[in-house]
Amino acid sequence: MKLLIDQNLSYRLVKQLQELFPGSEQVRRLGLTDRRDSAIWEYAQQHGFVILTQDEDFLDLSLLRGSPPKVILLRTGNLPSAQVADLLRTHQMMIYTTLAPESEVHCLQLA
Repeated sequence: MKLLIDQNLSYRLVKQLQELFPGSEQVRRLGLTDRRDSAIWEYAQQHGFVILTQDEDFLDLSLLRGSPPKVILLRTGNLPSAQVADLLRTHQMMIYTTLAPESEVHCLQLA
């Protein structure tokens, strides 16, 4: 499972998460920062990403469109990148299980 990290989260997470989620990227590193959420959604869909975000608009898109892509919505407030990485590390098995391709779950919220 690879993550597309939204612009509201640091690009530094890419390096911190490579071992847990190989192939992950961040929208800024891909030149997608000036794109609408729907364009980021479509990019994630076309390239097999799960979106990692703090933006509830992706929850709305998930409810409206279903998946793919699937979404991890962080409801943690602003945290340093290391703490976000620790949160994902702690919940890695749940993330992989809950957002597996055959799962009907479209969005996972972590707090």
